[in-house]
Amino acid sequence: MTGVAAAVVGAVVLPASAADHHHGRHHHPVVYISDVQYDSPGRDDRSNRSLNGEWVEITNGSRRAVNLDDWTLADEDGHTYTFHDYRLNGRATVRVHTGIGRDRKTDLFQDRRAYVWDNHSDTATLRNYRGRFVDEVFWGHHHDHRGDGRRHGGDHRDGHRG
Repeated sequence: MTGVAAAVVGAVVLPASAADHHHGRHHHPVVYISDVQYDSPGRDDRSNRSLNGEWVEITNGSRRAVNLDDWTLADEDGHTYTFHDYRLNGRATVRVHTGIGRDRKTDLFQDRRAYVWDNHSDTATLRNYRGRFVDEVFWGHHHDHRGDGRRHGGDHRDGHRG
C-alpha cells in the first residue's frame, strides 16, 4: 500500500510533461544499483584483495550530481554501509568495495575484514538519507524467485539532496 502511495506522490511532484513522458514505461530511479559482483574472483581467502573483489556499483543516471550523504547500502543480514560526504556526479558510477582502501571519486571502501554479499542468495538494498527505498538487486533462490532480479522504488527525483 505504501508503495502505491509513494508512486502517486512522486507523479504529483513531476511536471505534467515529465509525468506524461514516463507514463507506462519501466525506468530506473535517478540513482540505482547498476552492477554487483557478489562472488569475488579466485578463492574466498578473506584477503583484502579478495574482499575488494566483492563490490556493488551505484550509478547516477541524471545529469546533475546527487549528494549521497547518509544514504545506505545493505544486505539481507543487516550489514549496512553508510555514505559520508560523498557526491555522485551526473552520469557517473561509484564502486563500493567490501574491503579496506582509500576512498576515491570512483571507488569507496566499507573497510570490512569479512565478506558481506552471500555468493548463493542475497539482496543489495539502496536507501536514501530519509531511509526510503530507492533500489534493490537480488540473486539466488529466495523471494519466490529463481535467478537474478531487481525492484525499483518510485522516481525519487524528490528523494535526494541537491
